[in-house]
Amino acid sequence: MFTGLSAFPLTPMNEQGINEQEFIQLVARLAHAKVDSIGVLGSTGSYAYLSVEERARVAKLSVENAAEVPVVVGIGALRTRDVLANAEHAQQAGASGLLLAPVSYQKLTDDDVYNLFSTVSRAISVPLCVYDNPGTTHFTFSDELHGRIAELPLVRSIKIPPVSTDLEDAKARVARLRALIPEDVTIGISGDPAAATGLLAGCEVWYSVFGGLYPEHALALTRAAQAGDAEQTLAHSNALAALWTLYHEHGGSLRVAATMAELTGRVSAPCLPQPLNTLQGQARQQVKAVIEALGLR
Repeated sequence: MFTGLSAFPLTPMNEQGINEQEFIQLVARLAHAKVDSIGVLGSTGSYAYLSVEERARVAKLSVENAAEVPVVVGIGALRTRDVLANAEHAQQAGASGLLLAPVSYQKLTDDDVYNLFSTVSRAISVPLCVYDNPGTTHFTFSDELHGRIAELPLVRSIKIPPVSTDLEDAKARVARLRALIPEDVTIGISGDPAAATGLLAGCEVWYSVFGGLYPEHALALTRAAQAGDAEQTLAHSNALAALWTLYHEHGGSLRVAATMAELTGRVSAPCLPQPLNTLQGQARQQVKAVIEALGLR
């Protein structure tokens, strides 16, 4: 499950609630494309903005519409009690795996984070992925802390932030982490612009925002990397350079992906929880131009 392409769809919503039919269609498309796993309620899925009840509903809809594709459900929350509730609901829904970020308001210590993962790992019955995302959680993992957590029961993957675009630097970074974790714990790359380099550097899975909208394109890149074809892998990524530039210009992937989903009719507008907004004005026109130039329908 924690190898290959893990595609992360949006959770389309407005202030009245989740647009369930649009969400079902996004999940069903990923299942039809036969991605290796579907990751719901990650940052792309706006998990931090949803209630425990809404998250339980998303987990249920995901599993019901994923066919045979494993579903990994995000369970991060400010309080451990809510993390455990989210984990229980996801498992009841039939999730194949869980994704946990150390969400914080007050600054967390290494011991806080280790105790969180220890508590959760001993309370669950499905594999767990460690979500290392300092850009949103404001917590920075050391490799040593990753090593300690990776020894816990049912921890099976680590989703790391983007690596260097220099392949040798990326290989060195992945090797440092690999030396500290068990062999059965995979390393996954997030940050779509770094995916090709990360996979070629030794990451076993791409946790992909782009794959949540365009699974066929993302699978082509992933399969080329798995086959050891560096030239083809980089070619697939370089072909999307204009999209990666949009990510950098607009503070990450979420607003860009949500704007693309609106422009291509996959979701209705608005699709993000307030106060978040999709891109408007000139920025929206930039996204539209990239969609047309890259043939991303």
